[in-house]
Amino acid sequence: MAERRTLPVPDGLAGERVDAGLARLLGLSRSAAADLAASGAVQLDGRVVGKSDRLVPEAWLEIDLPDPVAPLTVEARVVEGMRIVHDDADLVVVDKPVGVAAHASPGWTGTTVVGGLAAAGYRVATSGAAERQGVVHRLDVGTSGLMVVAKSEHAYSMLKQAFRDRTVEKVYHAMVQGHPDPMTGTIDAPIGRHTNQAYKWAVVAEGKPSVTHYEVIEAFRAASLAEVHLETGRTHQIRVHFAALRHPCVGDLTYGADPVLSARLGLQRQWLHAVRLGFTHPGSGEWVEFASPYPDDLQLALDRIRAD
Repeated sequence: MAERRTLPVPDGLAGERVDAGLARLLGLSRSAAADLAASGAVQLDGRVVGKSDRLVPEAWLEIDLPDPVAPLTVEARVVEGMRIVHDDADLVVVDKPVGVAAHASPGWTGTTVVGGLAAAGYRVATSGAAERQGVVHRLDVGTSGLMVVAKSEHAYSMLKQAFRDRTVEKVYHAMVQGHPDPMTGTIDAPIGRHTNQAYKWAVVAEGKPSVTHYEVIEAFRAASLAEVHLETGRTHQIRVHFAALRHPCVGDLTYGADPVLSARLGLQRQWLHAVRLGFTHPGSGEWVEFASPYPDDLQLALDRIRAD
């Protein structure tokens, strides 16, 4: 039986998108909140609203919840191979292994960074949706490397703003097929959902602005190793941008990589690693930088292609 909840829009949620506000208010995932709105289950002052509408201060919110609706929970599970790079009162920087999600999401049954931190006894900021508290940015499950998670509410607010203002330095190394021309360049192309395959992203005219800077730092017979600086942080941005140039990340079969080359190098995922992360520390105000070495599978693939 459905449950109807009626309440005034909380001051802290005024002006937010309906899906984002509901996620925070009810402890749901963003996609679950969006599905609620899409089903016509959310009204604002008696008018049905969509997921991208804005919550109006002092308006009455009515939500029809199917029974049962359970919020996502963070399962505290130890993450094998996750390394703590830095830890202080405001934040923790982790080196995320491949195969680990940043946080819980519908359908994901594997380990998460948030769950791993909880299992290790870390208390993170409570800001954000229930399943992603403290998370200020994410890495794909299939991408390894550096992530920062906020521990204090002040750090969460400051780091989220730094990512919005693009003052965070995010540096990746990617092995891409072939040889990009020019060897140093910028890919400025909007990214949105793929028109035919919902699980993929693509360069599309109506997508969000997306900017990737790259420089080839080593060239091989069949591929190139590039250093990549992200100006924006769209889902799958590096993978989509290089695929659009017809130089997909080696091993990235989702975006058109050569399976023969992937197998020869022993790769089970895209060759992509977040090697450096720099930002102004929200507590001290000083610039801090952290680095991560290549994990074993990427180093092995690099050694093999160098030996060709």
